Amino acid sequence: MNELYGLEGCEIRLINAHEGGRNVAYNCDKADSEAKIIRIAFLSDRSREDILGEVEYIRYLYEHGGSVSNVVNSQKGNLLETITLNNHTFFVCLFEKAKGGMLVENNYQYREGVPITEYYYNCGKVLGKMHQLSKGYTPVHSRYDFFDKYNADYIDKLIPDSLPLLKEKLVDLLTTLEGMDRDHESFGMVHFDYCDGNYMIDFNTGQITVFDFDNSCFCWYMYDLANLWTLGVGWIQFEQETDKRKQFMDDYFKTVLDGYRSETRIEDSMLDTLPLFIQVTLMENIVDAFEVMRNNGEDPECDEELSYRIKCLEDDIPYVGFFHEIYSCDEPFEYEKRDI
Repeated sequence: MNELYGLEGCEIRLINAHEGGRNVAYNCDKADSEAKIIRIAFLSDRSREDILGEVEYIRYLYEHGGSVSNVVNSQKGNLLETITLNNHTFFVCLFEKAKGGMLVENNYQYREGVPITEYYYNCGKVLGKMHQLSKGYTPVHSRYDFFDKYNADYIDKLIPDSLPLLKEKLVDLLTTLEGMDRDHESFGMVHFDYCDGNYMIDFNTGQITVFDFDNSCFCWYMYDLANLWTLGVGWIQFEQETDKRKQFMDDYFKTVLDGYRSETRIEDSMLDTLPLFIQVTLMENIVDAFEVMRNNGEDPECDEELSYRIKCLEDDIPYVGFFHEIYSCDEPFEYEKRDI
């Protein structure tokens, strides 16, 4: 690593991985230079071409004013390096460490003396800028398309046969998506995991810097917005009254959209698909849960959270059930465990 990236004298510390993570990452700190993050991809499910597509996209966003954590060239001038050890191939890249901290590290307290609505607005604004840049992006090495992963064959193989209604609903959802327009104003490179675990906030200025484009792919921009909607529920999930939860979410998402629209256009007809794309985020959550179990060699099982998501899809319950009788603010987003 020292030869590839000139890391002599750096203090290198492992970053604790989250469940289902596909990379190993390390903090690289040195007194007289900016902090870096080194990332090593070790799973065999991503090709070199695919990872090159990710880092080239990050570099493009950075060079065009996107608020992202830039990828750093190796000593050889490459965005991505390949190392082979014991007949196993590892893909290595280095990133500038985003400035600031995570909300969770700040106990979900925003900047002192500043209304939380600034944060909602900034979340939308940073996302809008990335999407606007994506509308002009022509890749050299292309990332995969949403349907390359999410298709009927993959769903059938991944989801247990004991969940036939879920399989049917997922395929119905995919069929609906296949009939939608994919013009450059609505469909392009998206982050696909835009959340407070994947950006830092400068608590002096409110600036958000995005990282972890590991799931980025070609998809509808509306997916990232729907995902941002689902993240808003955390601010009001313990409120007993449904009407108050609904009013909060309307206000929250309006502020997000104000920020988003300060950077890019979105048609009202696309915003009307919000309930559909919230269902798509549920599909992603469910697929991810079964993938993690498969990759870990575990027998599939449904805990209360996964059972809740499945119930929402099987019964066509919109808005992750947040305004439905299925929802309990005492046990948010949980349902009786499913035996599969």
